[in-house]
Amino acid sequence: MKKQGLSAVILIFTCFFPSLVLAEDSLATNLLQRMQQAYQQLNFELTLIEVSQGELEPKRLTRGHLDGQVFTHLTHLNGRPREFVQRDDETSFFDASHSGYTLKNSNLPGLFYRLQNMSLDALHAKYDAVSAGRSRVLGRVAQVVRLVPKSNDYYGYVLWLDQETGLLVKLDTISTDANANANANTNDVDAYVIEQSMGVALKVSEQPSPLIKELKAANLPAAISVSDVYPAPQQQLPWRFGWLPAGFELRSQDKHKLPLTEQPVDYVMLSNSLVDVSVYLTQVKPPAEVKQQLVRQGGTHLLSVTSLAGADITVVGAIPVETARQIAESITHIEAP
Repeated sequence: MKKQGLSAVILIFTCFFPSLVLAEDSLATNLLQRMQQAYQQLNFELTLIEVSQGELEPKRLTRGHLDGQVFTHLTHLNGRPREFVQRDDETSFFDASHSGYTLKNSNLPGLFYRLQNMSLDALHAKYDAVSAGRSRVLGRVAQVVRLVPKSNDYYGYVLWLDQETGLLVKLDTISTDANANANANTNDVDAYVIEQSMGVALKVSEQPSPLIKELKAANLPAAISVSDVYPAPQQQLPWRFGWLPAGFELRSQDKHKLPLTEQPVDYVMLSNSLVDVSVYLTQVKPPAEVKQQLVRQGGTHLLSVTSLAGADITVVGAIPVETARQIAESITHIEAP
């Protein structure tokens, strides 16, 4: 009888577990849809602290609607002044180190903001979205969604969505590499939090804040397009990529000068729709041995490799270092016939 009872339990789980998985996926998708709708529709102010390699950086995000326009303001609260102002699809960038400028068809930088606007179909093509129950952030109940990468070549993410409003209030970047961050925190022995954005104050209002009214009246730099900044047209570059992470594809390639050194370089952008990877390439005198240099800030790696063939390659992106290294080592220069 016990054996028959156990068999019955196994049969029940065999029949119903797939539907439970589908239900979880459906719930996660609904939560992500509500997150994006909340970001697009609500007037709110969210103060965040971003944690990376033990360093804390506070920011304040303000968003509101006024006279048929949508305004967003993001400011860094510590260190040198840095601000971003978005009016509809134009974003102005201000930094104490250089003059401000405005780009057409652009968004705020960073994963936290890209998640609010990207296609969920594109997201699901690269990540499995799984509902992971409830938790608390800001003293409020939050729904937890895990974005599990379908490839080990890039990071996973955990999102905390305010249950009352749907807004994203906390975001963790997850690596399975124990060496990714010596100060990593986790409740999972196989996953490590290498970056975190956590809300510490949230205010949602019926009317936009006074700051939004100031942004509407602000005299911002004239908007320019990316083609105005980098006038060189898209062109086929003499480089071959022998390997790309699963789900990544080449999105852009051109020639331009580096901002600080004015050095001319070949530039390629790779993307899986959520994460962009920049690759800078030049031909140099072949070295006596392969040279590598690695700089890491949280989940972002800058890897420079100079090959024996004289290819100087720099890969920059929020991807694991081994992924960056495989990209760099797969690149070869195409000699002119």
